[in-house]
Amino acid sequence: MRYFLGADLGGTKTHVLIADETGQVVGFGEAGPGNQQNVGYDGMYEAMRAGLEAALYSAALPVPAISGAGFGIAGYDWPSEKPLMMETIDRLGLSCPYRMVNDAVPGIVAGSQEGWGIGLVSGTGCNCWGLSPDHQREGRVTGYGVMMGEAAGGTELVFRAMQLVNFAWMKRIPATALTQAFIEAVGASSVEDLLEGYTSYRYSIGAELAPLVFNVAEAGDAAACEVIHWAGCELGEMANAVARQLEFESLAFDVVLAGSMFEGGPLLTDPMRETILRVAPGARFVRLDAPPVVGAVLMGMEMGSLAPDSGIRAHLVETVQLARQTGVR
Repeated sequence: MRYFLGADLGGTKTHVLIADETGQVVGFGEAGPGNQQNVGYDGMYEAMRAGLEAALYSAALPVPAISGAGFGIAGYDWPSEKPLMMETIDRLGLSCPYRMVNDAVPGIVAGSQEGWGIGLVSGTGCNCWGLSPDHQREGRVTGYGVMMGEAAGGTELVFRAMQLVNFAWMKRIPATALTQAFIEAVGASSVEDLLEGYTSYRYSIGAELAPLVFNVAEAGDAAACEVIHWAGCELGEMANAVARQLEFESLAFDVVLAGSMFEGGPLLTDPMRETILRVAPGARFVRLDAPPVVGAVLMGMEMGSLAPDSGIRAHLVETVQLARQTGVR
């Protein structure tokens, strides 16, 4: 029996999964954040090491038993980072071939029935990557949000909503219920206090208040509806850009949706769908139903010369939840 490793290094936690060639999960480990932009390369290594040791222990396997590995790494954004990324992974002592990608890519592999397509992420921030059918080409945005004109995760949604609160205050647009909602959320005494506190960083107003914007929109507020519609269109345009890069416009493919923003429902997803379908009418939309680390394991199987089919993927998805709850061993 051969065994394969997948690792998902995120901004808040690291997951490491080991599965056999049937897709049966045999080991799971969890550790702290692994994004080198936040914890440095030494911190990235420590997160991988701790997660790997826990997964190997629960699987009762030694390091040499791993036949292939896949790493999805938050903060792996540019080719110039590859040498240090590889040097850091090599410190783990794996003797098998491995592949490392941005952490948005394993979600595509895990979420699409065919293992390729576009992954659209909208949570605290936003990101979008694509993977070609042969897994040899990637499309992408920068993942740097407002700085690079890419939207919208919760951060960008609230940023735009606060702009509309300001517009209403200066009477550039009609009054909006967003104003009172934000005042109450942060305990401001007035709209002037809200705006002063926000611009002076006395009030923290960020992605955590994205659900507030959806609540106000669901009550019928025009400005809140507008900002969510804007966010949906922006997400669609991100996906369209990646579709053009990979020449997906005439293909049938999955757009895998991941992140808490999509829990907002049709107010966000309807304009997103309409925007994408105008460019790629064959796009299909699926919510990610498995942890991204499943996609990393599937990539590890490919690196170990195993071509995982839909049955293996399904078995991974089925057994990974139990593994996370029980520790496997």
